[in-house]
Amino acid sequence: MSREHFAWAARPSLKSVLMASAAVLVAGATSSAASAQQVASNTVETVVVTGSYQESLTAARNIKRESVILKDAIVAEDMAKFPELNLAESLQRLPGVQITREAGEGRRISLRGLGPDFARVQLNGMEVLGNVDSAQDSRGQRSRDRSFDFNIFASELFSKVEVEKTFQASQNEGGMAGTVGLFTGKPLDYNTGFKGAVTAKAGSNQYTGDLQPRIAALASYNWDDKFGIAVSVAYGHRRTTEEGHNTYNYSLLGATTTDAKTGKQTGKALDLVASGVDISHLSADKQQRFLAGNLYFPDGNRISSWNGKQDRLGLTAAVQWKPTNNILLTLDALHGEFTVHRDELHLATRPLNGLGSTNLDGPKGSPWPAIFQNATVFNNYTVDANGYVTMTDSSNVTFGSEHRREKNLNVFNQGVLTGTWDVSDALTIDGHIGAEKSLYKTPYDDKLYMRAKGGLIANYGTDGRSASFQYTNWDPTNPANYAMDNFYYRAFNNSSELKEGVLNARYKLDEHVTLRAGVAYHNFSQNGASYYYDGGDNGTTAITRGTSVADITTVFHNSYGSWLIGDYDKAFAKYKEYHRLAPKADGTGGALKDIENVFKVDEKTVSYYAQVDWDSEMFGKPFRGNIGVRGYSTDTRSQGWIQGKNYAYLGTADVKGSYDGLLPALNTVLELTPEVLVRFTATQNLNRPSLGSIAAQGSAFQNNTSTCDPTAPNSKSNCDFTASRGNPNLKPFLDTTLDLGVEYYFGKVGLISVGVFQKYVKNFITSKTWSIDNGNALTYAQAQISPATTPGATADTLLESFSMPINDPGTKKITGVELAAQSQFDFLPAPFNNLGAVVNYTYVDFPQSITGISNTSYNATLYYETSDWGARASLSHRSSWFTGHGATPMSADTRGFTGGNYVDAALFYNITDQLQATLDAVNLTNQKDTQFWGQNRYLYNQTQSGTTYMGGISYKF
Repeated sequence: MSREHFAWAARPSLKSVLMASAAVLVAGATSSAASAQQVASNTVETVVVTGSYQESLTAARNIKRESVILKDAIVAEDMAKFPELNLAESLQRLPGVQITREAGEGRRISLRGLGPDFARVQLNGMEVLGNVDSAQDSRGQRSRDRSFDFNIFASELFSKVEVEKTFQASQNEGGMAGTVGLFTGKPLDYNTGFKGAVTAKAGSNQYTGDLQPRIAALASYNWDDKFGIAVSVAYGHRRTTEEGHNTYNYSLLGATTTDAKTGKQTGKALDLVASGVDISHLSADKQQRFLAGNLYFPDGNRISSWNGKQDRLGLTAAVQWKPTNNILLTLDALHGEFTVHRDELHLATRPLNGLGSTNLDGPKGSPWPAIFQNATVFNNYTVDANGYVTMTDSSNVTFGSEHRREKNLNVFNQGVLTGTWDVSDALTIDGHIGAEKSLYKTPYDDKLYMRAKGGLIANYGTDGRSASFQYTNWDPTNPANYAMDNFYYRAFNNSSELKEGVLNARYKLDEHVTLRAGVAYHNFSQNGASYYYDGGDNGTTAITRGTSVADITTVFHNSYGSWLIGDYDKAFAKYKEYHRLAPKADGTGGALKDIENVFKVDEKTVSYYAQVDWDSEMFGKPFRGNIGVRGYSTDTRSQGWIQGKNYAYLGTADVKGSYDGLLPALNTVLELTPEVLVRFTATQNLNRPSLGSIAAQGSAFQNNTSTCDPTAPNSKSNCDFTASRGNPNLKPFLDTTLDLGVEYYFGKVGLISVGVFQKYVKNFITSKTWSIDNGNALTYAQAQISPATTPGATADTLLESFSMPINDPGTKKITGVELAAQSQFDFLPAPFNNLGAVVNYTYVDFPQSITGISNTSYNATLYYETSDWGARASLSHRSSWFTGHGATPMSADTRGFTGGNYVDAALFYNITDQLQATLDAVNLTNQKDTQFWGQNRYLYNQTQSGTTYMGGISYKF
């Protein structure tokens, strides 16, 4: 432990030196005008596009061609006019990029065989972390991680996006899948004088039928390339709906067993029948099969609608100043807000006295009304070879009608001061200093819960992969079939902060060789907490349960059915309730007991590098590249609550760790001809552990409180101390990557590229348990758990079991192939010479333990463009992918998404040289988003979000 403490204490002095150096550099004539990503690659000629999709393809192609590292780019067609409505949807057009969607809109990316947590994102050269939320638990609803949600910002704010797929020493370490660079517009990138653009769009979705405005404006003034100011604003409002069928996976009706001595049979099936569940309508064979047990019944049997009202606001400002011809200073600022007011509406099977969340329920007495005193009548069912019940026909099923309302607020702020100083023709110094903060907050997340009784036929098809529900012999819109249950109040918050300083020097030895060196400081922190206040603790159950809902409901309807939902205004007024996390003002309502996920994580990194760039010849052919090494030293500290039974706070764990290393990198480009390039790279990079894994939050229990004697030689039998926590001492993922690619450039737009890559990744994270049974038990001191968290324990007390995440010592191999082509068909006779296409295909082979990525994906865009008008249509496909794997066929740990195709289209017409009309269509085929569980891929969740159409005009001046 002494090393960790000393490293932690020493770091501030390193930070002070670096931050002071960077500040002096910027103030006196340093820092980086080109962003860190631009510095990290060869300087490329600035391309000014004038509104053509074809010209934006040409600009992106030039960036790729001139870069030493493997890089793909997307360039805005004009000011405030990115090619897509969403950054993620644009990125999926690049080879090796796959995206997830939320309400039909792109959200996160997976890159080159690794999931969203492995792609690093930079904004104007500074690393950025920004999370929004998902409507669904099955998508990781509130997971706070290193992934970036690309729907947090409006696409109109950005002028360029670059994806760096290989690593070089002059880059900051991290993001071993790749680095995505986001760039806002700079005033000195435009011609002198004033330039501006305004875009206004309005549209609607086939399900919501609302008016969805989207407005963006950018203004820039360039004073003779000496001083410039650019500002932009983007605002959008839209309603979203996802609706469909879903389950909670299953509840297992266990096998009926016979006691060897008494001959008495026991089992859940017998218990259900004894409680009143009527199986007399089943055939004799099906009765016998039911009583034998070992049946997997679908949980939930739910129809759902996730409805959101989204407001997205983005503001950017950039100031550039060239006090002399060899000094450029740039100040960038960005503010983003993404707010969602969501209403989730569900009708699901939720027994009061039965099996899990299935359609099997016994009678329930007071305070429930008379209809709840009738047990389920089980009329019929079908079962497959695995024991999964694919169809049920039941009467007197107990349902839950859940109305969940929530507000999610995401606020992002960043400021970066960058610059460059050409000290001489040979020496250039650059760098940046910056800070950013990301706040995620859910001030309220409430549930209004009602129960109902009625019949249900739930059919999941012969393979269990589809769903249809029939509500038999009852009216789901009649209040007489319902009773109130209770309210559930929740709230969440999480914030991240980053402070960064970078200082680089570049010295040109001669026309062929350039030396680079630099140092960087990175200070990241994150904290959060979750608050749960259920109906028992908040006191609403005793007051509301079993009461009439006639005066507090409204009828909800979607494509899958109609049912009653609770109305918050009416229900709050009736029961004198409101969102709260404490007893009411009159003192009624219990204490808030359940506070979870309380943690704070700090990471401080100092890194440094040396790199040699060359541009010469090999075998008479132009040959360029770089070779270098990057060193890093990271200190971590994590503080988290240790909690016991009923989430009682027992104490705070405070754990420190550190790791360091060197990362070599080689990137080469050989020009066989002016049109044909061959690339080869051999690099090492890292990915820091997930935030959830290093958070020190955990639990500690003394399981036998009545006879515990911790002084006994072996306390296993009488104390049973157990604990778990996160592990701030986790080492980063490390990879060695080899890349080989061939690129052929032709015409103004034309490109054909073939690339293969192989990654060898180690230090994946798994879980380990130390226990007395295994002979490797730890003491409280060794586990770094305070003994004060458990009555009777001391620092030397052995833990019966202790678990935490650790690094897997094995190495995993990922192999991929990327193919891409784009061309303007100008060889065709008019008018077909205005046609063009952009296509790519990616195949990745990886071990089963790596999740979040598809084996295959491809994209195709066909466009037609003249000086007056243009149109394009795009198809995006990714095959099925897994989010988890279980060892047995029916394990719900096996989860994933089926493959799908998304089709989008865009049309523009130039009314004048300055005024353009546009029409966009997103998700034209209303693609189903389907999640599955189990090795047989049974239906877990299937939704549709509808097609969105957006028309507008843009004016540039």
